Amino acid sequence: MIPPKPPARPDKVSLWRYVRLFRSDILSAQPAKLYRAWMAEFRTPFFRSFMANDPTLVQTVLKDRPDDFPKSDRIGAGLRPLLGDSVFLTNGAVWKRQRRIIDPAFEGGRLRDTYGAMYAAAQAAVDRLGAQADGTPHEVEAETSHAAADVIFRTLFSIPIEHEIAADVFTKFRDYQRSQPILNLAAFIPVPRWFPRFFKGQTKRTARDIRALITQLTTQRMDAIKAGTAPDDLATKIMTTPDPQTGETFTTEEMVDQVAIFFLAGHETSASALAWTLYLMALYPDWQDSVAKEAQALTGPDFKLVGKLRLSKDVFREALRLYPPVPMMVREAGCPERFRDRGVPKGSQIVLSPWHLHRHERLWDNPDGFDPTRWATENGKKCQREAYIPFSAGPRVCTGAGFAMVEGPLILSMLLRAYRFELVEGREPVPVAHLTVRAKDGIWLRITPR
Repeated sequence: MIPPKPPARPDKVSLWRYVRLFRSDILSAQPAKLYRAWMAEFRTPFFRSFMANDPTLVQTVLKDRPDDFPKSDRIGAGLRPLLGDSVFLTNGAVWKRQRRIIDPAFEGGRLRDTYGAMYAAAQAAVDRLGAQADGTPHEVEAETSHAAADVIFRTLFSIPIEHEIAADVFTKFRDYQRSQPILNLAAFIPVPRWFPRFFKGQTKRTARDIRALITQLTTQRMDAIKAGTAPDDLATKIMTTPDPQTGETFTTEEMVDQVAIFFLAGHETSASALAWTLYLMALYPDWQDSVAKEAQALTGPDFKLVGKLRLSKDVFREALRLYPPVPMMVREAGCPERFRDRGVPKGSQIVLSPWHLHRHERLWDNPDGFDPTRWATENGKKCQREAYIPFSAGPRVCTGAGFAMVEGPLILSMLLRAYRFELVEGREPVPVAHLTVRAKDGIWLRITPR
């Protein structure tokens, strides 16, 4: 049984047909040959873009010469109303300063410090699901979104999701999530200024509302820091960490930008990954039972016990391979390049696609199959080094990658220890790209107590 994969479009379509397909879903808008191609060029009279699936090109862009391939300004066209000048969108000296302040909060020791809050959020998710574990079909993306948002608020601001402002942010973000793709046509290809951007007015209004709520939380925390009453959580750590080069800390406005991306990256991506992992567990019940058995080792909020969740980690890693939350990333050629004996003009868009790289037929054994044991094979180890980028790679690797690889297996283990998840006949999910890779009509599963 093969996990669901979106249909590919015909190899050749007109530009305007492609635009229509892209607006509907960027995954199914791409041709099947991209799962075998090392590089593909998309050329029109107005623009050129290149998709790079060759691992050596991916390494060049992300690891070896990242300054020569900055993030495309076009990626911020739709996300900047929510994210401002967050670390997700900036480049150069501004981005480097932001990372110098943010990164210390996510070092290994700090991850241990946040584990108690993460565990409490996971237990709250188990408790909430109890009322729904009656064997009737339930949409689990909503549940994983709730759990992931709870983790963010508890670890960042020491408040549960039930807190008035936290609950309001979460509600408004659900409205935002399906109205705004993380990549729109303008991000994927360098269209002229007159080209329509396809953004909804409601998207911008919701973004303003979310930022206003985050500003309340951030202002309150700044006041608590000045009063000496702030809890020792991620927000306090980031807001009190000076740039080692300048001694400056984030202003309130700068921190609002960063909290917005922490919420998007830490909540939206984790929710996507966890929902697809639960679906895969329902699709492969033997694996589900093995993970549930392993989860018996979780006897309390002891960080050392995370090391016992080996199967859960392999399963979660495999779900991230098949359904990478951020399916495509866009960089821009800062100078003329030559990739695979083909000229790449300055200003060209370089598209790196975890979605295609993770399923590349010339790289992976059984690329579309679910096989958590692959990580112990030579092919799996090689591909993990060279062709696995769910959190990007190089200097711009996601700051919270280590956080996510504790959070995901932990919540998965605790949910499977308490409940059994089963497929709903006729409700196979179809992957589509919104802010992250989600299911077109949700992921529906039956949930019963173990």
